[in-house]
Amino acid sequence: MTILTLAVDPVAVEVHVSDSVLRVVLEDGRDLSVPIEWFPRLRGASQKARQNWRFIGRGEGIHWPDLDEDIAVEGLLAGRAASPERRMKKRV
Repeated sequence: MTILTLAVDPVAVEVHVSDSVLRVVLEDGRDLSVPIEWFPRLRGASQKARQNWRFIGRGEGIHWPDLDEDIAVEGLLAGRAASPERRMKKRV
């Protein structure tokens, strides 16, 4: 069995955060949507804090400075949510 590997890293070009979904559009046209429940810091944040993000590198990840949250595009593609320990912690 052969496995397809991509020669390019996935790069985000758009980010949208709602009360229920984190949506990331990739340079190659893919559109990823994951539940905001996966990321407690985003879930518990104000809309203003959610909208204050920047790309990491060329778009390999997304950083929210107000929330100290970093999410890698590769992690989203792999279906990785925040660790169970982090999901259970409540924000102070």
